[in-house]
This record gives sequence, C-alpha cells and structure tokens, in this order.
Amino acid sequence: MTKGYWVSVYPVISDPEGLAAYEKLAGPAVQAGGGRVLSRDGRVVAHEAGITQRVVLVEFDSFEQAVAAYESEAYQKALVALPDGVERDFRIIEGTD
Repeated sequence: MTKGYWVSVYPVISDPEGLAAYEKLAGPAVQAGGGRVLSRDGRVVAHEAGITQRVVLVEFDSFEQAVAAYESEAYQKALVALPDGVERDFRIIEGTD
C-alpha cells in the first residue's frame, strides 16, 4: 500500500490569527485521521518558480487514508475556519512506495 501525503503551500497569509484558529482545529483532525506532520514552517530553499513561504507536509499510511482525513467531518469544520486572508495551494498526492 502506498502512502498518501498532504502538501500545502501558502503564497499569501494576511490573517495569521485566522490561520492560528484554523490550525487549532486542523491539528487534532489530522491526527485523528492518522496523519503525521513531517514539515511545517521549516527552512525552504526555492528554485525555479518555487515559493519560499510556508510549506506543510503531512504523511498518511495510505492515499485513501489521506483522502478520508480531508473529507472527515472534523477536517471540514477546520476548513470553515480557514480565513479568506489565507491563500493556499493544497494537494493530496500518492507516494511511490
């Protein structure tokens, strides 16, 4: 079974307090869904058209688990708290192993 990953890149964060409110709900929802945060707010070196802003990487035991965690009631409640002042590029991707 291949692992699943959430990859989020935040090009714009103009409401950091709103993002913090989202994180308080999203963290427990991710954990309940079996996710493990591998990287958040770490150092970034961007190449080509890369973005140096906030990047979050979350690992799940399977792609299906990653999708189910996103669709969970708990995470959907967290998404409602994600403010308009935050722009993000969010993807669920399948690992190679």
